[in-house]
Amino acid sequence: MSRAFVKENDLEHAGIDIPERPVSLETNYVTPNGLNQLKNSVDKLEHDRQKLTDTDDPIIKQKKMRIERDLRYFASRLESAILVNPLNQSQNIVIFSAKVDVLNESAEKLQFEIVGEDEADIKNNKISYLSPLAKTLIGSRVNDEVVWIKPSGQELLVITYINYN
Repeated sequence: MSRAFVKENDLEHAGIDIPERPVSLETNYVTPNGLNQLKNSVDKLEHDRQKLTDTDDPIIKQKKMRIERDLRYFASRLESAILVNPLNQSQNIVIFSAKVDVLNESAEKLQFEIVGEDEADIKNNKISYLSPLAKTLIGSRVNDEVVWIKPSGQELLVITYINYN
Protein backbone atom coordinates (compact mmCIF):
# COMPACT_ATOMS: atom_id res chain seq x y z
CA MET A 1 0.00 0.00 0.00
CA SER A 2 1.25 3.46 -0.80
CA ARG A 3 2.23 5.73 2.11
CA ALA A 4 -0.05 8.33 0.54
CA PHE A 5 -3.05 6.46 1.94
CA VAL A 6 -1.76 6.01 5.48
CA LYS A 7 -2.96 8.52 8.07
CA GLU A 8 0.07 9.67 10.03
CA ASN A 9 0.02 11.26 13.42
CA ASP A 10 0.53 15.00 12.82
CA LEU A 11 2.08 15.31 16.25
CA GLU A 12 4.86 12.87 15.32
CA HIS A 13 6.08 15.33 12.72
CA ALA A 14 5.98 18.15 15.24
CA GLY A 15 8.28 16.13 17.51
CA ILE A 16 5.79 15.95 20.33
CA ASP A 17 4.73 12.31 20.37
CA ILE A 18 4.59 11.45 24.10
CA PRO A 19 5.09 7.79 25.11
CA GLU A 20 2.94 6.34 27.89
CA ARG A 21 4.38 5.98 31.40
CA PRO A 22 4.93 2.31 32.19
CA VAL A 23 2.55 0.96 34.83
CA SER A 24 3.94 -1.64 37.20
CA LEU A 25 2.45 -5.10 37.04
CA GLU A 26 3.06 -5.58 40.78
CA THR A 27 0.26 -5.31 43.33
CA ASN A 28 -0.32 -1.63 44.06
CA TYR A 29 -0.29 -1.51 47.86
CA VAL A 30 -0.53 2.01 49.28
CA THR A 31 -0.41 3.59 52.71
CA PRO A 32 -3.02 6.23 53.59
CA ASN A 33 -0.40 8.87 52.78
CA GLY A 34 0.37 7.18 49.45
CA LEU A 35 -3.34 7.13 48.57
CA ASN A 36 -3.58 10.85 49.35
CA GLN A 37 -0.54 11.53 47.17
CA LEU A 38 -2.18 9.72 44.25
CA LYS A 39 -5.44 11.65 44.72
CA ASN A 40 -3.56 14.94 44.97
CA SER A 41 -1.61 14.15 41.79
CA VAL A 42 -4.84 13.47 39.88
CA ASP A 43 -6.45 16.65 41.22
CA LYS A 44 -3.41 18.79 40.36
CA LEU A 45 -3.16 17.36 36.86
CA GLU A 46 -6.91 17.90 36.27
CA HIS A 47 -6.47 21.51 37.39
CA ASP A 48 -3.42 22.01 35.16
CA ARG A 49 -5.25 20.48 32.18
CA GLN A 50 -8.23 22.80 32.63
CA LYS A 51 -5.94 25.84 32.62
CA LEU A 52 -4.59 24.98 29.17
CA THR A 53 -6.59 26.23 26.21
CA ASP A 54 -6.95 24.44 22.91
CA THR A 55 -4.50 25.94 20.48
CA ASP A 56 -2.32 25.07 17.52
CA ASP A 57 0.82 26.00 19.46
CA PRO A 58 2.96 22.81 19.49
CA ILE A 59 4.50 23.66 22.87
CA ILE A 60 1.09 23.93 24.53
CA LYS A 61 -0.07 20.76 22.74
CA GLN A 62 2.98 18.93 24.06
CA LYS A 63 2.41 20.20 27.59
CA LYS A 64 -1.25 19.14 27.42
CA MET A 65 -0.28 15.71 26.11
CA ARG A 66 2.20 15.24 28.98
CA ILE A 67 -0.45 16.24 31.50
CA GLU A 68 -2.99 13.87 29.95
CA ARG A 69 -0.42 11.05 29.88
CA ASP A 70 0.43 11.60 33.55
CA LEU A 71 -3.26 11.86 34.38
CA ARG A 72 -3.89 8.45 32.77
CA TYR A 73 -0.98 7.00 34.75
CA PHE A 74 -2.07 8.35 38.15
CA ALA A 75 -5.75 7.56 37.52
CA SER A 76 -4.73 3.98 36.71
CA ARG A 77 -2.61 3.77 39.86
CA LEU A 78 -5.45 5.21 41.93
CA GLU A 79 -7.91 2.70 40.47
CA SER A 80 -5.62 -0.25 41.25
CA ALA A 81 -4.60 0.98 44.73
CA ILE A 82 -5.05 -1.40 47.65
CA LEU A 83 -5.08 0.58 50.88
CA VAL A 84 -3.16 -0.96 53.77
CA ASN A 85 -3.96 0.66 57.11
CA PRO A 86 -0.79 0.67 59.26
CA LEU A 87 -2.87 0.57 62.44
CA ASN A 88 -4.20 -2.87 61.46
CA GLN A 89 -0.73 -4.39 61.10
CA SER A 90 0.92 -6.74 63.58
CA GLN A 91 3.10 -4.48 65.70
CA ASN A 92 5.93 -6.96 66.31
CA ILE A 93 6.94 -7.92 62.77
CA VAL A 94 8.12 -5.87 59.80
CA ILE A 95 5.58 -5.82 56.98
CA PHE A 96 4.17 -3.24 54.58
CA SER A 97 3.83 0.27 56.06
CA ALA A 98 6.25 -0.41 58.93
CA LYS A 99 8.67 2.23 60.14
CA VAL A 100 11.79 0.31 61.02
CA ASP A 101 14.81 1.49 63.01
CA VAL A 102 18.02 -0.45 62.47
CA LEU A 103 21.61 -0.22 63.61
CA ASN A 104 24.28 -0.79 61.02
CA GLU A 105 27.77 -2.19 61.62
CA SER A 106 29.04 1.29 62.53
CA ALA A 107 26.34 1.57 65.24
CA GLU A 108 24.66 4.24 63.14
CA LYS A 109 20.87 4.39 63.52
CA LEU A 110 18.94 4.28 60.23
CA GLN A 111 15.18 4.46 59.79
CA PHE A 112 13.13 3.26 56.86
CA GLU A 113 9.42 3.21 56.10
CA ILE A 114 8.17 0.47 53.79
CA VAL A 115 5.68 1.98 51.33
CA GLY A 116 4.17 1.50 47.87
CA GLU A 117 6.03 2.06 44.62
CA ASP A 118 4.64 5.53 43.93
CA GLU A 119 5.26 6.73 47.47
CA ALA A 120 8.89 5.60 47.64
CA ASP A 121 11.27 8.50 48.28
CA ILE A 122 14.74 7.61 49.53
CA LYS A 123 15.40 11.24 50.56
CA ASN A 124 12.64 10.78 53.13
CA ASN A 125 13.71 7.21 53.98
CA LYS A 126 10.62 5.73 52.29
CA ILE A 127 11.46 2.55 50.42
CA SER A 128 9.28 0.52 48.08
CA TYR A 129 8.13 -2.81 49.44
CA LEU A 130 9.65 -4.28 46.27
CA SER A 131 13.14 -2.92 46.95
CA PRO A 132 15.89 -5.35 47.95
CA LEU A 133 16.24 -3.65 51.35
CA ALA A 134 12.51 -3.89 52.10
CA LYS A 135 12.49 -7.54 51.05
CA THR A 136 15.38 -8.10 53.47
CA LEU A 137 13.55 -6.38 56.33
CA ILE A 138 10.07 -7.85 55.80
CA GLY A 139 9.36 -10.69 58.21
CA SER A 140 11.95 -9.55 60.74
CA ARG A 141 11.34 -8.76 64.40
CA VAL A 142 13.09 -6.55 66.97
CA ASN A 143 16.64 -7.80 67.67
CA ASP A 144 16.76 -9.83 64.44
CA GLU A 145 19.90 -9.48 62.36
CA VAL A 146 19.55 -9.19 58.59
CA VAL A 147 22.12 -8.89 55.84
CA TRP A 148 21.59 -5.95 53.51
CA ILE A 149 23.17 -6.75 50.14
CA LYS A 150 24.28 -3.51 48.52
CA PRO A 151 26.32 -2.85 45.37
CA SER A 152 29.24 -1.91 47.63
CA GLY A 153 28.97 -5.18 49.57
CA GLN A 154 27.04 -6.67 52.45
CA GLU A 155 26.11 -4.90 55.64
CA LEU A 156 24.71 -6.42 58.81
CA LEU A 157 21.67 -4.60 60.24
CA VAL A 158 20.02 -5.18 63.61
CA ILE A 159 16.31 -4.35 63.89
CA THR A 160 15.89 -2.13 66.96
CA TYR A 161 12.34 -0.78 66.63
CA ILE A 162 9.18 -1.39 64.61
CA ASN A 163 6.37 1.15 64.51
CA TYR A 164 3.08 1.56 62.65
CA ASN A 165 1.61 5.02 63.10
